[in-house]
Amino acid sequence: MNIITNFEKIKQEIKNNLLHRDTKVIAVSKTFSLEHIMPLVQYGHKDFGENKVQEAEKKWTALKKTTNTLNLHMIGRLQSNKAKKAVEIFDYIHSLDNEKLAKELSKRQKEKEKSLGYFIQINLGSEEQKGGLEINDLKNFYDYCSKELSLSVLGLMAIPPNDKNPEKHFKKISELNKQFNFEHLSIGMSNDYLQAIKYGASHVRIGSAIFGSRN
Repeated sequence: MNIITNFEKIKQEIKNNLLHRDTKVIAVSKTFSLEHIMPLVQYGHKDFGENKVQEAEKKWTALKKTTNTLNLHMIGRLQSNKAKKAVEIFDYIHSLDNEKLAKELSKRQKEKEKSLGYFIQINLGSEEQKGGLEINDLKNFYDYCSKELSLSVLGLMAIPPNDKNPEKHFKKISELNKQFNFEHLSIGMSNDYLQAIKYGASHVRIGSAIFGSRN
């Protein structure tokens, strides 16, 4: 399996579909070893996604010190007690979804004198097992994050319910994103990224289609 071939194929598909050319492909490297990921790093790809703070810290800390062009995206649920470490290692958080976490991230950013980019995660299907904010709570939460905490909120993020019809969910989150005039939208994974881009995804999170299936 050639990671670079897979990656180029994805980029070509995006281009062939005449879709949003500026879409960032976040190569979701969670659970894969650095050795497995390195060909893509050496190829010059900059954006990688992890869903556990501890794993990301172990895997990327040394490399980020020597390669300052890397952007690390936190795409999993984040607990507020991991905020300090998250701010140290990550550049973007895609799973901002509660005030306690927002407050802690704001505090840790100030300590580190570092500014991260944030996506507010929306729970489109009100699924208990998934993180994310209910749509009705978005306005107040966004105001709190941007006005009170001065966090840089770039857009929304969602993982649609697994009901075989991601498009209706993409449409919903895309409309919501536009209502708030957000520039960026983080939706779409290996099996539905082309549909997501059709609905304005600026960031797609692709793992297995690049790196192969996980153990």
